[in-house]
Amino acid sequence: MPRHIVRLVLIMVGFVLLAYGAKKFFTVDSFYQYGHYRGDSVAEIASDKPKYKGTAYCASCHAEQFATWSKGVHNSADIGKVVKCEVCHGPGGARDVGDVFQASATGPDHPQNMKMVVPADSRTLCTLCHERLTGRPVEQRQIVVADHAGTQQCTVCHNPHSPRLNLVSTVASRPADAALGKVKAAACAGCHGAEGVSVNLPGPTLAGQNEAYLVEAIKAYSTGARDNATMTAMVQGASADDVDNIASYFASQKCESALNPERQAASADRSTASKCVACHGANGVSTNRSWPNLMGQSRDYLVNTLKAYKDGTRKNGLMTGVAKNLSDADAESAAAYFVGAGCK
Repeated sequence: MPRHIVRLVLIMVGFVLLAYGAKKFFTVDSFYQYGHYRGDSVAEIASDKPKYKGTAYCASCHAEQFATWSKGVHNSADIGKVVKCEVCHGPGGARDVGDVFQASATGPDHPQNMKMVVPADSRTLCTLCHERLTGRPVEQRQIVVADHAGTQQCTVCHNPHSPRLNLVSTVASRPADAALGKVKAAACAGCHGAEGVSVNLPGPTLAGQNEAYLVEAIKAYSTGARDNATMTAMVQGASADDVDNIASYFASQKCESALNPERQAASADRSTASKCVACHGANGVSTNRSWPNLMGQSRDYLVNTLKAYKDGTRKNGLMTGVAKNLSDADAESAAAYFVGAGCK
């Protein structure tokens, strides 16, 4: 074999050996473990998690929401229940920008160059923890979604940062005088009836109504939060003591529900009324002293009130959410159920 051929073969063999050695030296052991890439990179990428900033990171920009959360049931370390901001809003730092991977150390942060998620579907989010499931601990608040609020969003009734309903009464701290309130309440008889029992009159029955609710309602007319020309004129000039005394007088009047379990079960209107009983009671007596009792109200008053919430002429976030999907027939049905809860 010619000498130059031998040299060429030796050079080629040397090149192959050098290439093989370089491949062995520079190729990591985990290459092609799972495919045409370095197998160890899977665990490394998985360990490079989004950056969670913690609740304190949110406090400076979202003081109001942070304060509500801090005092709410979602921050109850004593019962082992702490739902941090990033559980619902996503991590305060990220690792991916579009289709380009970035390590968490160099990824974007909120608020400089990324937006936090604001959940739009609270029913889907909240029921991850609160839908009634077999085996879920009974200490965890649970609901049957279809029976609880239909298609309504959870945020209609619950503040998402502290979802427990406010059951604290706002009864005035000053002592009220029902006797003085009776004198002042004489001017109300034209619309609300003698002793607050309205029969074929334009105003609702006030007898037996919750004192805290009456106080807040009167204040709402005086501040313009409620719009009614007659009521606004009537409450002008009323002092805080007058308001408390009048509310105390009407709340002291006897008014009992005529509904009983048998009558409730037999009512053909209980299906629609079921949307109301969580707040206003199955017998028309509210579960919260800051919410109105429905017992004693006329059918026309209840129907007109529901329609007012539906068309926006009367404003209340909770009631607007409940009433917006009610048909006229639904409003009539709900009113018919509570009409049986009359004052004696």
